Amino acid sequence: MRKSIIVATALLVGFLGMGPDARAQSRSDAQLLLTATLDEEVRAFLKQEVTAHVADIKSLNPPPDRVVGALTTGEFSWGTFMRTLGDYSAFASTNTIAGREVPQMIGKMAQIELSHGGKTWAQLYAAMALHSYGRDLNQNALWQSLSPEGKETYRSLLDPSRFYDAKTHTLIHLPENYFGVAARIAAIDYDLGLNKDRASLDDLLNRAAAQFTSGALFADDSLPTGRYDRYSNEYVRAIYDAAKLAGREDLVKAVSPSLKRQMALWWDLLSPDGYGYPWGRSLGAISYMDTMEIVGFLAAHPEFRPVPLQQLAPAYNAAWMWLRNDFNKDTHLLSIFAFGRGDYAYITKEREWQQTTTFLAKIIAAHKMFMRGMGSEGIEQFSLRPAFGNVARFEFFRDGPERQFGVWLVRQGGMQFALPLVTGPKAATSDYEPMPHGFPGLAVPVEKIYPCLVPFLEMEDGRTVAAVDGADEIRPAANGMSITVVSKRWVIAGAKAGEPADEDIISEVTWSLHGNTLQRVESLTSSKPLRVRRLWLAVPSRYGRLETLEMGGRRLDRLISDAGTLDVRVNQSDWPMQISVFATGDNPLGRSDRGPIPLQLILESRDISLSPGAPKKWELMLSAHP
Repeated sequence: MRKSIIVATALLVGFLGMGPDARAQSRSDAQLLLTATLDEEVRAFLKQEVTAHVADIKSLNPPPDRVVGALTTGEFSWGTFMRTLGDYSAFASTNTIAGREVPQMIGKMAQIELSHGGKTWAQLYAAMALHSYGRDLNQNALWQSLSPEGKETYRSLLDPSRFYDAKTHTLIHLPENYFGVAARIAAIDYDLGLNKDRASLDDLLNRAAAQFTSGALFADDSLPTGRYDRYSNEYVRAIYDAAKLAGREDLVKAVSPSLKRQMALWWDLLSPDGYGYPWGRSLGAISYMDTMEIVGFLAAHPEFRPVPLQQLAPAYNAAWMWLRNDFNKDTHLLSIFAFGRGDYAYITKEREWQQTTTFLAKIIAAHKMFMRGMGSEGIEQFSLRPAFGNVARFEFFRDGPERQFGVWLVRQGGMQFALPLVTGPKAATSDYEPMPHGFPGLAVPVEKIYPCLVPFLEMEDGRTVAAVDGADEIRPAANGMSITVVSKRWVIAGAKAGEPADEDIISEVTWSLHGNTLQRVESLTSSKPLRVRRLWLAVPSRYGRLETLEMGGRRLDRLISDAGTLDVRVNQSDWPMQISVFATGDNPLGRSDRGPIPLQLILESRDISLSPGAPKKWELMLSAHP
């Protein structure tokens, strides 16, 4: 082996979140954790942080533009804090926080949210806040604190018709998962007696559950385009909760197979640090919150558990520790906008406070269910390290004659990744592309139209196309260690999702795992003479130093960090391939869901000719080393 040149070196900058508190540090070398110790940690944290946020609100007339320095003017902000206060009031058995009467504060926030045109999550969280004080409104401290005008305001805020059209059975410009939001609002309204129209409730519940009652096990968040992501799990839990509350045992039974299957998928996706879905709109911290919520749900519903609660508890704790370490105790906020962190466009600075208070509310609800389950099963201690078995399988989300969708799941020792074949909000969105999300050293920039381990082709007419967003045919190997994906219809990068077109090219890609090496072999076959102006793709990496080596007469690019190394090699190509490096700095292309992407390898070819009956092939190898 001969070292030829060092191409680039970049500094890998970590998260700007705080480190573990003293209590967490004191148990870092332990093998087991007492359930009571975790409970004390969570309760102490919640008391401190909820108190800090309440204490910083000096008046609600007018409402402050900032709380703990973060803007309160984003969507759902006050509705979210209503839920946080209601949940915490019930959790801690108190109506007073930081010397303030919580029911009166929530009532004023309802007026604020309504005046801001609050919809969807703001409405659900307001409903949950009211429900947390009890279903009997005559004994409900929040409802009884309201004036007649205040009660009318609250009732108006809880009307699902603000975003659901009952006549057409459609959501108003929203993704499918919002049916779950509407169903839960309607079920709570009925349970509280705010709506006595049983027929309208059942009608909404039937429509909300339609994907599952029609036989689907996974929910497409943008029918019929194939947008499958973390919302599928959240959606089915929402339908189940609404159906349970409304006494719709037929719907409970109908969605149960989906819950069982989706929980098995979530467990196979789960990383040792508690991170769940590694593709799509997971938003980093949200996926850890999902884990705590899901474990809480499974603690309450053992029939859906993929493993016993004793094994789920370490995952719950791992997600809690990541979130706790990400939380800045000085600002009282999650580190949502830390260096190298990317978010979907709807997560703006105006929603920084809302995201943090969502975290507080989700943890309160999850911990209540988790501790109840741990107590009822007598689990007094558990392992600090989650234990997982090996996985190598393909899960079909939709296996039909038109377009196929699913995810390839691999966990082999320390090697873990998920390769989804799904559609994003726009064609060829980075977070939804068929690359091995979670493979050591790899990461994708958030919400970009960018070729992450998937070639973009610039055609002669100037259009840029990609073989992504599902496939025409998916052929998993029987042993689960490889998949072959055939795409006859391509998409225009950045165009409307779900509109594949015939480009007279067939792409056939085979991914296969061999030990610590993942191989990608692609052939392109044209039905007529074609010229591709440019083919290019990126290998975006969390690792911050690059060495270029020559091994056996072939170039090898080695990305290096303290966490390990990632070797990238073009093993063979029927066209010349140029390789360069892009040091991202603070460029948006360098921001992933959980930290920086300091370096990217760019593979590029120009003026490729394709002829009928003459497939052209190229091969990429990725090797991970600890």
